[in-house]
Amino acid sequence: MAIDHIVRAALRHRGNRKQSSAMPPYAPREQRHDGPPGEVPPMSAKDVTAIEALLGYCFIDKSLVELALTHGSFYWPNRPGDTYERLEYLGDGVLTCLMSREVFRTYRTLQPGPLTRLRAANVDTEKLARVAVHRGLHRFLRHKAPKLQDQICFFIEEMRKYPVHSNGLLDPPKVLCDIVESLIGAIYLDSNFDQEEVWRVFRTLADPLIGLETLGKHPVSELFEFCQKTHRGVKFLKDEWDKSLKVQVLIDGEVVGSAIYGPKKEIAQNRAAKDALDKLKDTHGHTQSESASVDVSEALDELDNTQSESASVDVSEALDELDIAGTLN
Repeated sequence: MAIDHIVRAALRHRGNRKQSSAMPPYAPREQRHDGPPGEVPPMSAKDVTAIEALLGYCFIDKSLVELALTHGSFYWPNRPGDTYERLEYLGDGVLTCLMSREVFRTYRTLQPGPLTRLRAANVDTEKLARVAVHRGLHRFLRHKAPKLQDQICFFIEEMRKYPVHSNGLLDPPKVLCDIVESLIGAIYLDSNFDQEEVWRVFRTLADPLIGLETLGKHPVSELFEFCQKTHRGVKFLKDEWDKSLKVQVLIDGEVVGSAIYGPKKEIAQNRAAKDALDKLKDTHGHTQSESASVDVSEALDELDNTQSESASVDVSEALDELDIAGTLN
């Protein structure tokens, strides 16, 4: 009986310990979900004026500028308050609509497929992230996320390697795209939903727009198209256990291109495809040049032979004439 009593007491103690360990740690009131948002410093009037100058638009409601550039991390360690997310949602929809209208008006005979690609290229994450950097809007982003700042700096460095839209070779931080969309949403709201005013601002910010003549192809799609035309087989080789995310491209079983991009496998695949495509085009170009050189050489040889034969005939005829003349004399 004494042993049973001890066992039951031990079990009760262990159960109480499990229950207490499952309780969440104590958090100060301002960090609790039911607490009010913490106060954050307002954006200075100087910064608001600078942003308006970059946009070429003067806000009636200046608070929209601050809201459009406030990331959720800016409230840390307090409970998050209002962020740019709702304005981003609004701006995303407005830009899609306005860009659809622009490409539809500009390319009056173009089919929906190319129109869709044109629209997407001008409002995708990379394009808008480039706009944010080129116009200096990223300098006014209000956040407290060190990793986010590192990502932005890394993207700016990578932009130097790819000065134009890379079609999938860069991994832009989404926050850069977000703040452009949120600022567009803020202008749309502040201007009483004036689409023409929004388009005027965006057209200037995004200049130059990507047109049909500058619209590039995705490297993976272009690689498959090239190999299909030249009757070659393509295979991507990825080591799922390799943390460096190395991707190799095999053309007819031979490694032709490769790339490593740790943060994202998709970017590594795109860069490997681009590497293989460049090498294939270079080889194909040399082959065509050599073929053309051979054709030219053969043509010149034929011309030389023809001229030699013609000259021989002329000489023979001249000698015959001399012989005839000598005989007559």
